[in-house]
Amino acid sequence: MSNIFAIFLQSQCIKLGSVTGMNLAENCKAHLPPWLNYTLYVFAEAAIIATDIAEVIGTAIALNILLKVPLVAGCAISIVDVLIILIFYRPSGTMKSLRAFELFVMLLVLGVVVCFCYELSKIQASVREVFRGYIPSSTLVKSQALYQACGILGATVMPHSLYLGSGIVQPRLREFDEAHSSSTTDYNLETDSVTSDIKYRPSLAAIQACMSYSIVELAVSLFAFALFVNSSILIVSGASLYGLPEADSADLFSIHDLLSRSVAPVAGTIFALALLLSGTSAGIVCTISGQMVSEGQLNWTLKPWLRRLITRLISITPSIIIAGAVGREGLGKALEGSQVALSVILPFVSAPLIWFTCRGKCMKVAVRRDGDIGEGGGEVVQMRNHWFTAGFAVLIWGVIVVMNVALLVLVGMGIA
Repeated sequence: MSNIFAIFLQSQCIKLGSVTGMNLAENCKAHLPPWLNYTLYVFAEAAIIATDIAEVIGTAIALNILLKVPLVAGCAISIVDVLIILIFYRPSGTMKSLRAFELFVMLLVLGVVVCFCYELSKIQASVREVFRGYIPSSTLVKSQALYQACGILGATVMPHSLYLGSGIVQPRLREFDEAHSSSTTDYNLETDSVTSDIKYRPSLAAIQACMSYSIVELAVSLFAFALFVNSSILIVSGASLYGLPEADSADLFSIHDLLSRSVAPVAGTIFALALLLSGTSAGIVCTISGQMVSEGQLNWTLKPWLRRLITRLISITPSIIIAGAVGREGLGKALEGSQVALSVILPFVSAPLIWFTCRGKCMKVAVRRDGDIGEGGGEVVQMRNHWFTAGFAVLIWGVIVVMNVALLVLVGMGIA
């Protein structure tokens, strides 16, 4: 269910970024009142910090398992993990540089997939029971199960990734427009009245040629990689812990220990390596999303390494305190709590996305006829959501809200 939600919301991000030529943050600044724009900015930054806390904890645990680095030191070491990687990413770069960046991230994800392929080949699990686990059941409404379900939802969709999804589609559109600039598909370059920057607006031909391809590419990648990795984590953990008395209090350390004992020592090592690679790729998403959020909603531009340093310093502080005061048990709870926080933030970030893609005022494209494009001239093509798509979007948003409200009520009652 989380993957279906992620695919749908990310497809809406692609549509928004393709039609408007702006990412979600820029659309918030352009179409929302300042107070609401600033409020959403706070939620977006909170999501980025929550994800970064999870990455710090995951990196610290992986380093502790692989290299026996103390947890506190592991949290501190994590500050350097993405600074070098950011040389691959250029916000306004060419398609070639974007492809190099995508290839690097793909290699990280592929490394995680290979690790879990090995893990799955070594465990014994009932195929029938595994497929039954994909079917929603009454277990989900129980307190602890709902807490974990919200954590999975937050970790799968990740609110800040919606900003990234709406912002990385423009290079492909621009490449198409530049390749066809001599025809009637000439794209539009507008001057921003506030910043005096030149804004790119994709042509209708570019949108029609690239948007569907981008959505299919997204769906395939999420089903092929995200669904596989998320499922593998649950299958490996479930197969390792099923029937054991320590299952209720299991954490990443205990899963590693069980894999090392019951399967092979290398299985535990590969599990830790997958954890480290996952944290690194998540860190890249945090950094780029953070840049888009601050630049789009506040016109606040920071160099990638400085943006990363500030976010990581904020995230490291509570992680080091928890690692030093409580140790591995506290880190495990903080890791799960950070994922639940993402789920709670998700309705606030996804609401404007759904609103924009359903509004004709935002989702319209001016067709170039006589060499000029402007607000007052030329044919306008509406590309807002169909009523069925809009209804499905509201339904998904409502399910997410109900899940989070129910969870917060249970937490307030001390049950979850």
